[in-house]
Amino acid sequence: MEIKRTLLLFSLALVLSSVIAEGPHTCPANLEAKCDGGSSDGWEGEFFPGIPKIKYEGPTSKNPLSYKWYNAEEEILGKKMKDWLRFSVAFWHTFRGTGADPFGAPTKSWPWEDGTNSVAMAKRRMRAHFEFMDKLGVDRWCFHDRDIAPDGKTLAETNANLDEVVALAKELQEGTKIKPLWGTAQLFLHPRYMHGAATSSEVGVYAYAAAQVKKAIEVTHYLGGENYVFWGGREGYQSLLNTDMQRELDHLARFLQAAVDYKKKIGFNGTLLIEPKPQEPTKHQYDWDAATAFAFLQKYGLIGEFKLNIECNHATLSGHSCHHELETARINGLLGNIDANTGDPQIGWDTDQFLTDIGEATLVMLSVVRNGGLAPGGFNFDAKLRRESTDVEDMFIAHISGMDTLARGLRNVKKLNEDGSLAELVRRRYQSFDTEIGSLIEAGKADFETLEKQAMEWDEPSVPSGKQELAEMIFQSAL
Repeated sequence: MEIKRTLLLFSLALVLSSVIAEGPHTCPANLEAKCDGGSSDGWEGEFFPGIPKIKYEGPTSKNPLSYKWYNAEEEILGKKMKDWLRFSVAFWHTFRGTGADPFGAPTKSWPWEDGTNSVAMAKRRMRAHFEFMDKLGVDRWCFHDRDIAPDGKTLAETNANLDEVVALAKELQEGTKIKPLWGTAQLFLHPRYMHGAATSSEVGVYAYAAAQVKKAIEVTHYLGGENYVFWGGREGYQSLLNTDMQRELDHLARFLQAAVDYKKKIGFNGTLLIEPKPQEPTKHQYDWDAATAFAFLQKYGLIGEFKLNIECNHATLSGHSCHHELETARINGLLGNIDANTGDPQIGWDTDQFLTDIGEATLVMLSVVRNGGLAPGGFNFDAKLRRESTDVEDMFIAHISGMDTLARGLRNVKKLNEDGSLAELVRRRYQSFDTEIGSLIEAGKADFETLEKQAMEWDEPSVPSGKQELAEMIFQSAL
């Protein structure tokens, strides 16, 4: 009896989740507008009625639909805030996120969604996306190919679907400053990629992935994209017992070199970016962290062709801080873009939350300022609303909060730079290398015999305090 009751409840839950996911067609505030589900995208009027264009109102504002710290045109440290931050809306989380998780059905049913994965729905969604960017005041976006247009029955049909949606995006961009920060190919969701894409054991999959990336680079170029990203979510392994790691790494390198060659062939001048992640969905991903990716690029002669897209949540999954990964990329000339998000310290997976920690944002901006900025890269919000956040205005509030947090981090870096105490502490810590012998060491001209002679002369060296607590106090005082 209990089993039958459980099955009945489960069936009812499936029916209800289906109804919730599809939802009714909900027209905007304009009562004269129509929103049918015909062959066109079938929507007239605003997608976000009642949401104004977001303005800067300053730190004292209590209006949730306003910027408190991000003032796009304000100049800080020699650049406008908008040029330091170069914000971008991530299409997949913002417009394709459903709130589903491994334990529950979707919770979000936006008014413009009709429950289909049609080209008409994709075009309607794209128009909603552009209205969102306009009201948010952001002029960059990023996308996966399969998130903006649906798969077809064949690769040719899939490409045609993508072309149709991209043509609309191009039309919507005209007369605006909006363009992609970057594009990419989704090489992880479809079952064909269960063994990987560029590292698949099947040559047919490798070829299909190459065709998909070729097309994605083309449309990114056509839309005026400034970068192209490779995230190898399934470029790794679950077990080494059935894996030829050397062969897979070689294949991956050949794939990336082919992308470099094609980019140059079609005249795409955007930066190619690799996004490190240690694991999930694979047990081990080949671009584990920034240092691993750097070593890979060095080994295969790809330095100078690629930079890194550092995601803060991926940094913590690899056992590092976001600041560590940014500095590793920066000092090796590889910092190209940042996926602005964070994870929950109590949860051991990629939760993709909006970054709201002021201290973390300040550390992030320290690296960005030291790097001289991120252009042609920027910050894209690879972050999603929580499952329980289901109001349309939550989309705006989340982005406003994330943008204000990074803007506040930038303002804090200005304070630290103007104060100079932290930089002076670091300078003084290493001042012994500003001597004659120190200069020889740093120039690579001090051999062991020379150093032994100096050590004999000095005898036991004195070792001063590292002043970590003072450094932390100075840092905290800027927050």
